[in-house]
Amino acid sequence: MKTKIAIMEDDPFTKHLYSMLMKKAGYEAYILEDANLLLQKLEEENIVLIIMDINLRNTYLNDEKIDGIRLTKHIKSQERFSSIPVILVSAFSFMADKNSILEESKAHQYITKPITDFNAFINTINETIVN
Repeated sequence: MKTKIAIMEDDPFTKHLYSMLMKKAGYEAYILEDANLLLQKLEEENIVLIIMDINLRNTYLNDEKIDGIRLTKHIKSQERFSSIPVILVSAFSFMADKNSILEESKAHQYITKPITDFNAFINTINETIVN
């Protein structure tokens, strides 16, 4: 059985890239754009990792627009999901932003876009799942 990863991403190119990378790495990926669908998938499947874009343009949770940081905080506040590691991905690259975002969201990792080193990206995923 393949390891299952949920990915919150709304950019078509990035969704395609993630799909290819996850397939190549041997993971089963659920690529979603809607926060409610993500929570439903977390209930239904044994998701071991969430990859979350910070800048979700049209994502809603219970009819309220939500970004990746707030959605990660929401997931981490749910006892049944709190142990699932989250990797945040964003174009924000300042170290101060990275540290404050990780602290605020309770995410495990932060990766800056664009993702150009695919091996390092997959290694980060592997390491996060193992730890």
